[in-house]
Amino acid sequence: MSKFQRKEPLVLLVGDVFSFLVSLWLTLLIRYRAIPGEDLFYTHLTPFSLLFIAWVLVFYIAGLYEKHTTILKSQLPNILASTQLINSALAVVFFYFVPFFLITPKTILFIYLFISFAVILGWRMYGYFLIGRGQPNKAILIASGDEMKELFNEVNNNPIYNLKFISSVDLNRADENGFWDEISSKIYSEDVSVIAIDLAHENVEPVLPHLYNLIFSKINFIDMHKIYEDIFDRVPLSLLRYNWFLENISNAPSAAYDALKRMMDISLSFILFALSLIFYPFIFLFIKLDDGGPIFIKQERVGERNRLIKILKFRSMSRDDQGHYGDDMEPNTVTKVGKFLRKTRLDELPQLINVLKGDLSLIGPRPELPQLVKRYAEEIPYYNVRHLIKPGLSGWAQIYHELHSHHIIDTEETKNKLSYDLYYIKNRSFLLDLKIALRTLKILASIAGR
Repeated sequence: MSKFQRKEPLVLLVGDVFSFLVSLWLTLLIRYRAIPGEDLFYTHLTPFSLLFIAWVLVFYIAGLYEKHTTILKSQLPNILASTQLINSALAVVFFYFVPFFLITPKTILFIYLFISFAVILGWRMYGYFLIGRGQPNKAILIASGDEMKELFNEVNNNPIYNLKFISSVDLNRADENGFWDEISSKIYSEDVSVIAIDLAHENVEPVLPHLYNLIFSKINFIDMHKIYEDIFDRVPLSLLRYNWFLENISNAPSAAYDALKRMMDISLSFILFALSLIFYPFIFLFIKLDDGGPIFIKQERVGERNRLIKILKFRSMSRDDQGHYGDDMEPNTVTKVGKFLRKTRLDELPQLINVLKGDLSLIGPRPELPQLVKRYAEEIPYYNVRHLIKPGLSGWAQIYHELHSHHIIDTEETKNKLSYDLYYIKNRSFLLDLKIALRTLKILASIAGR
């Protein structure tokens, strides 16, 4: 194990404290609109120092100084958001209920809470990995199948990860003589610090007693699927069993999240709908001039809990086929105006009305045609789980799964799309919704700029 890797907790601690100090300086700069002098800075540093100590303790309790936080980066935003809520509560107690603090931090405190979260997130997501680049954790991958190969190649061919697999061992060989000796020799000869293992594999049981004997060797054990999910932003399909859904997919509503999400849906969709009305007269005119057909179409989609909903769109096809298709159907083609509307996503503007009605959310799995849902439910295990939550205008699969099918039968790509939808359902949160919204805006901006 390298000196840097042994000092990871210390490096993280120093970086966190430095981030706290930078955040305080930036807060004072924003609050007073001038570079803060020494007297002003140190006047605030004294009470804030006690707050920093409390925050470091919260970070420690949350596990932010453990090795897995430097390997599984995608978990950081949610962990930091949770700790920031606790830290905010501590800050309010410190500054409003402890007489020692004589400064008036009402404005400063709230500015600081936002600034510190952004700075800490930037440090933990990017700063630390820039410092630690070139010092990857040596790891062994114990798994099998295509996902093992996919993970091994992605990690070892990309320098951005704080991990390097020095070997992969196929669990299908677990019953062979010398299987464990092969692993053990590599662990000690290569100074391995991480073992990534497929704990869901049917052949893993004989290996576990040997791994148990290594818990005193300062080796970090991580479920291979957690690394896979962290890197590829989707759930590995080989992991899907009934027990996985019972452990990871909960339909129990979070009152705070659901209320915030609905509030954001209503407020943002109302604003976007009002702004989009500017485009309506031009779209009306272009559609009429193109072929004289109807402006809008309504199509059935499968919504939350398999309930059928009707979504509103600007017509982009030569006729409204009500979402039905087949060899005996009359050919239906995209119109000239329709190509432009689809490319720019303008055909979906009327769906903001569906969001206001509550049939759709701004963020969620895209709703699919009933005929396709019926077909996929028969061919793809657990497909209907994606209907546990409300569908959305944009979703995790839309921004990360480039090959997703558009209302045509494609079972294999739909399986991959499902892996992204399940990732969202498992990890859905306000921060994840915000990330999808920002990525969607980036995609739309790039389309408009072409």
